[in-house]
Amino acid sequence: MTPSDTFSFPLGINGLGRIGKLTLWDQVARRAFPEIVVNLGRPAGRSLADIAHYIERDSTYGRLHAFLHGHRANPVISDLDEAAGTLRIDGVKVRVLREKRNPAEIGWGRLGVRLVVETTGKFLDPAADEADPKGSVRGHLAAGAEKVVVSAPFKAKDKSAPFPPDAITTVMGVNGNDYDPRRHRIVSAASCTTTCLAHMMKPLIDAFGAGRILSASMATVHAATSSQPVLDRVPEAGKGDLRKNRSVLNNIILTTTGAANALRLVIPQMKEIPFIAESVRIPTTTGSLILLVVNFQEEPGGARIDRAAVNAVFRRAAEESPEGYLRYSEEQNVSSDIIGLPRAAAIIEGSETHTRTAEACLDLAKVPGFPAQAIAALPSPMVRLPVTQAVIYGWYDNELGSYVHMLGDRAVSIARLMP
Repeated sequence: MTPSDTFSFPLGINGLGRIGKLTLWDQVARRAFPEIVVNLGRPAGRSLADIAHYIERDSTYGRLHAFLHGHRANPVISDLDEAAGTLRIDGVKVRVLREKRNPAEIGWGRLGVRLVVETTGKFLDPAADEADPKGSVRGHLAAGAEKVVVSAPFKAKDKSAPFPPDAITTVMGVNGNDYDPRRHRIVSAASCTTTCLAHMMKPLIDAFGAGRILSASMATVHAATSSQPVLDRVPEAGKGDLRKNRSVLNNIILTTTGAANALRLVIPQMKEIPFIAESVRIPTTTGSLILLVVNFQEEPGGARIDRAAVNAVFRRAAEESPEGYLRYSEEQNVSSDIIGLPRAAAIIEGSETHTRTAEACLDLAKVPGFPAQAIAALPSPMVRLPVTQAVIYGWYDNELGSYVHMLGDRAVSIARLMP
């Protein structure tokens, strides 16, 4: 954000869960909007004071006033007005709505809200009708908003339907400029994992080319999320993944991630690269790690892609990274070291980069479509290819430090282009 990023209209936030609350913290710190309207969508606690209590304290990041001004600061929430549903946070007016859960019924337009950050995780289908009685992301537009930023990857119910031309997925610092203010009204900011992964893959593609990457895979060692239970519970009707009902406090839980699909949306070259993504949940509140494995084809007579070459790519990319989205470190971090680190989409742990080069045997006779006469002209159908496998580690604070800051930058960048 630049000093000129101050806007005349309020910002809307739908939802006050983990991402919603931290987005409120982030936007108050930015002071770009004169008012923030938060739609909670239901009564909570006994009064507005209880909601303020929830906003002010966080088990992961501490007190709001310490986040804003340091540990010596005084509390910053004041001027609670129960009847109006308003309060002030560090001087910024915040209005809390507690009535409508369906986006189409919120009434953003009458409140002057032109831009909404959708954080509930429930309205993810960009093609769903705005009049859907269960609610939809387009309901925000029907309620008067002009633009919506979604804090999760899109999930289309009808996968055969064409993708709406007014929707796009972006990751700031990767394809953020693909957003077209004349065309796009709904913008997905992907996920925390996709954001980190995109900032790890793009420097490699830029440096070596997609054609030299034979395959890639990743596993994210991911902190717990609020979708996981504290204690074991009975699975909901029709749910087949029984692991999601096990205690987050006591288990390492294998799960899935949509990062591979979302990555292809923000880096089109990934469609050419065989790629697979997996996820493991662990009992921490935030701070996650991607283990990226990339197989490169070496070029005859060219310089080998060794550990030093890979680290040099990331070191250079970090120096050129807009807003410091990519960082390079050799400090031997642990997960708590990167919690709250501002705007760091990915922190490359350069001390742990590993590479190995070996020759892979390829039987040309088993390659579909390879001319038989060409094989017959060779002394042997077996070809030996030098292949380098690289293992790269990337840290990310999957809540405030990485994703919420990136989400805030996306919202501000969209507001900047609104007339």
